[in-house]
Amino acid sequence: MNAAQELKKFSKEELVRNNGKNEAPAFFAVSGKVYDVTNSPLWEDGEHESLHEAGKDLTQELELAPHGADVIERYQVVGTLSEG
Repeated sequence: MNAAQELKKFSKEELVRNNGKNEAPAFFAVSGKVYDVTNSPLWEDGEHESLHEAGKDLTQELELAPHGADVIERYQVVGTLSEG
């Protein structure tokens, strides 16, 4: 995706549907960005370490994680999370 392309805006309802279950993609949001972890072996069936679930805004949970945001930034950004 080049810089000129606008990212998809996800509502919270759309994000929930992308939870990695029943062949849905696995996306989560952090700080307003939506990341795709569908093909990550660390996110099998939309779950990470049995602690975190795709389809959610994980911004607050990241603050408690044993790693920083640099790990999250390895994944592709596929959109932004709308406030409403």
